[in-house]
Amino acid sequence: MRAKVIDSARELGLEVNVQRLPGATASPADAGAAMGCGASRIASCVVYVADGDPVLCIAGGDCPVDTDLLADALDVAELRPATSAEVRAATGFPASGVPPVGHGLPVVLDQALLAHATVWAAGGDGHTVVEIEPRRLVACTEATVAVVAVSSN
Repeated sequence: MRAKVIDSARELGLEVNVQRLPGATASPADAGAAMGCGASRIASCVVYVADGDPVLCIAGGDCPVDTDLLADALDVAELRPATSAEVRAATGFPASGVPPVGHGLPVVLDQALLAHATVWAAGGDGHTVVEIEPRRLVACTEATVAVVAVSSN
């Protein structure tokens, strides 16, 4: 799985720093601690079903996605989180390891991630993370940038 992510990133012209974590991380805060950064630099990649089609939403690990904001950004009537089986079918990756590239889904990226030079995201499994420049990610994936997450503070 990790090789697929690396190959996909290279095909898009993205430079990624790949790290293998000694154990799975249970939360964005755990991942941030493991990477020596805050949860706001952990790019949580979650698949949603929008009017019947899968879409990937990437937001900071410290801010939950507001599904009303995401539905507005996508201009859809119905939106729900994908089931684990739907995630695997749509991306080829387990729900706990969905990367920002390598699946061909439309991408919506929360605007707050652009405040960071780099962010860390899942690398295809529960043990691998990739560091990536969010602005380059937007350009290479033609992601929609919108405010879709709300601060939990």
